[in-house]
Amino acid sequence: MNLYSNKQKWKIALLITAIVLVAISLLFTNRIVTSVGSREKERVEQWADVIRKKAELINLTNQTFDELRERERQKVELWAKATRELVKPSSDDINFTFMVDITRENNDIPVVLLNQANQVLSFKNLGFQPENLKVLFPNKTEKELNQIYTDSVVKTALIWSETHEPINIEIFPGAIQRIYYFDSYKLIQLEQQRDSLIASFNSELIDKTTLVPVLFLDPATGEVIETNIDSLKPKRHEVLANKNEVLSRMVDSVEIVLAVGQTGMVYFDDSEELKQLKLYPYLQFLLIGLFIFIGYIIFSTFRKAEQNQVWAGMAKETAHQLGTPISSLMAWISLLESNGHPKEEIDEMNKDIDRLTTIADRFEKIGSGAKLDPNDLKSTLYKSYSYLKTRISRKVEFTMNLPENQLVVMHNPSLLEWVIENICKNAVDAMDGAGKLHIEVSDSGHSVYVDISDTGKGIPSNKIKTIFQPGYTTKQRGWGLGLSLVKRIVETYHKGRVFVLKSEPGKGTTFRIILQKP
Repeated sequence: MNLYSNKQKWKIALLITAIVLVAISLLFTNRIVTSVGSREKERVEQWADVIRKKAELINLTNQTFDELRERERQKVELWAKATRELVKPSSDDINFTFMVDITRENNDIPVVLLNQANQVLSFKNLGFQPENLKVLFPNKTEKELNQIYTDSVVKTALIWSETHEPINIEIFPGAIQRIYYFDSYKLIQLEQQRDSLIASFNSELIDKTTLVPVLFLDPATGEVIETNIDSLKPKRHEVLANKNEVLSRMVDSVEIVLAVGQTGMVYFDDSEELKQLKLYPYLQFLLIGLFIFIGYIIFSTFRKAEQNQVWAGMAKETAHQLGTPISSLMAWISLLESNGHPKEEIDEMNKDIDRLTTIADRFEKIGSGAKLDPNDLKSTLYKSYSYLKTRISRKVEFTMNLPENQLVVMHNPSLLEWVIENICKNAVDAMDGAGKLHIEVSDSGHSVYVDISDTGKGIPSNKIKTIFQPGYTTKQRGWGLGLSLVKRIVETYHKGRVFVLKSEPGKGTTFRIILQKP
């Protein structure tokens, strides 16, 4: 009968059931995560498509601005030609009137005419008059105000030349004047509206709280075009220093064509909600596992307490049941002795009575709690050795090696003898009644080691941790309680340790008992 084997089968069945449940839960959660991840990617792709269309609109607007600038430059060049013709002597009144009309038609493009010495000859559409300076410089004279105004006009014209190439006018050989111009106010307003639109595109990314973490990057330069990732916001419009590290954390990317020959990459990561959803099953399993572990500890404690009560009750009842027949047998032996029965037979009967009395005493102590006293361990071991020596097979070479010094250990001799007997009997069974059995005792100073070695079949490595479990046995008619009782006596009552020191299939096993010295 192998109770432990049945318990192991139940444990394996429960473990397989738990694994199946965990697999089903993980599969279901992964499906949800995949579905949510796909939806988040769709939102990013939709946003990227909108940005792509807006980029096309901006590119079209930039082309329009380029065309408008070209037209304005053509107007300025025409205005320059008209100015050149006006300063030439001409008798053609119609031509003169036409040139004057051309110069008057320029009502929106700011222009400044300077000579070779950068002196202001004329200007138009600047939007700021000398009289406006009186507000800024109330203490200046009219002449000083005009000078300030003229200097500012020259500086403005020179600034314009950085982005708009001036137009030269040759009045006569050696005399050249330059016309400086800038975008018209209407064109400037359109550019401001365009910049505002671009800013709204970028702010849409930042303010879109439903969008996943996004990094809009120029792949050629590594410049951050826009992002809603807090850790990257200070580096917007700058080259991303740790590009590879950041991109390695992203889950996917979408390409956006910004202009002809220019592309941008939108890298995105899982949202915080999706990341939490991925971790949720593991957290759930951790909490369930913790709950099961705590429950197991509690129930195990209750089970052990119940087992202790069963052990104690069974031991007391066994001792009580043995007491009556032992007393009766003792009376019958006395009667036989008084009737002149042979002394040799009476002595053998008394030995068996003593043995039964010892067994009853052991059960009584297990049930009532063993009292530990500082006794000589050598004497206890030698008594067990002497008892077993005459009762085991003669084919077993049984030896014992004891140290010379006295070994005083807190123990109960009767129970410890039971431990030695159980281990030695199991060893003899493992050797099939033939082999070597040796007890080696050593003193480490604070502890005493008792090693019991045999040359039997050995214990498989996967069974070493289970041999002390109640119900484990390799015998056809065994109950599997011998080694369990050994462990209980040594570790529960004597606060020591018992374990398999070494074992090799086919070569034998060594058990070690460790007892603490007082």
